[in-house]
Amino acid sequence: MCTVIIRVPESAEEPTRVLAIRDEDPSRPWNPLGRWWPEAHEATVGVRDVRAGGAWLAADPDTGRLAVLLNRADISDRPESELRSRGAIVLDSVAGRSPAGDPGTHGFNLVEVDGARARVLSWDGQNLRTTDLAPGTHMIAHEDVDDPATARITAWLEPFRATAVGDDERWWTPWVTLLEETTNLESTDDRAIIRDNRPFGYPTLSLLACVASVNSDDIDLRYGELREPGHWGGLDLS
Repeated sequence: MCTVIIRVPESAEEPTRVLAIRDEDPSRPWNPLGRWWPEAHEATVGVRDVRAGGAWLAADPDTGRLAVLLNRADISDRPESELRSRGAIVLDSVAGRSPAGDPGTHGFNLVEVDGARARVLSWDGQNLRTTDLAPGTHMIAHEDVDDPATARITAWLEPFRATAVGDDERWWTPWVTLLEETTNLESTDDRAIIRDNRPFGYPTLSLLACVASVNSDDIDLRYGELREPGHWGGLDLS
């Protein structure tokens, strides 16, 4: 149940800003931000899932493309043996190959950023939909974009919209300050962004975050891990 906050600019001359928080089972190993796919995706940098080899978030700074994957419930009854890993979709997307038709995976929301443009591709196991993101600030979790039925979006979308990001190299500071404010809620609260999902039947907790400033020919991408899964102890983005 990851969360993405994204600000799409009015002008193509301005960067798209992204804050992505990853929820995952802490026992599932991952590699931090790096170049983990030198043969098939030489220019790609991202957060790698060790078990399946794909990415949760990835970017190609040379092309200004970034993609991040959020799990979504699906209505497919396809057996596990016929499904492929969702992480491969992220790498394909950054390489310019967006999912189409039947992706052959469990459900997902895929956030795609291409310079000043952004969209979300949503797959529920039967239908693949595309939502182009208008200029402004949006939130995505495990359902639809800016979904009013998702408690964390109802609670925090307007505060993120009202929080101006900076123009300097630490532009994300106001957003991270607001993210810290959200942790006044218990991590099991439906409104929480930094989460402990175990009481809801999922073995996942918030583990890390990335921020990205995306231009058409460059991406400034930073990574930081929470000191304790599911709890706020500061976030050193480097």
